[in-house]
Amino acid sequence: MIDVGVQAPEFKSKAYFPAENKVKEIKLSDYRGKWVILTFHPGDFTFVCATDLEAFQAHYEKFKENNAEILGVSTDSVYSHKVWVETSPRVSKVKFPLVDDIKKEISSAYGFLNPTSGMTRRGTVIINPDGVVEYVAVFNDRLGKDVPHIYNAFINLKYLYEHPPKPEEFDIIAANKGEGFQSIRIRIPDSIGKL
Repeated sequence: MIDVGVQAPEFKSKAYFPAENKVKEIKLSDYRGKWVILTFHPGDFTFVCATDLEAFQAHYEKFKENNAEILGVSTDSVYSHKVWVETSPRVSKVKFPLVDDIKKEISSAYGFLNPTSGMTRRGTVIINPDGVVEYVAVFNDRLGKDVPHIYNAFINLKYLYEHPPKPEEFDIIAANKGEGFQSIRIRIPDSIGKL
């Protein structure tokens, strides 16, 4: 499994862009300078996966307003992605790109390939504008993603990225903080034992 703090593995693949009804070749590095949210799902035409994509679509504009792109990834082809968008009431709402990982290279590189099923594990990776992994989560295949939590984690990580730490002073985000949060300024050694 990929780790937080490492450079995200580069990939190149085809993606279906539902908003444009086009297939294009993309690379992760095309998105350098933006936040990237990779949402991995086990397979097109499955049950929980449609709800995951619908939930991400409901937050898509908020992600985009904060310089982020969502990329849906599974071990399906762009052809499968297109037909799923055309036939699923939930997935038909999706406007973000759906990435082809039919060769299983992306899922393998990120540690999301399930060796038993050969499908992608359900999970999320948040990558900062420098291409560094900031967040990794893997879910039970029958458990849908909590997209409001993922969005809040993204917003908080974005704040921390924009406010880099110094050895003697840094900001932290306390537990359960979402939009409109207030960071806590830590000063060393004054803050030790004060929380």
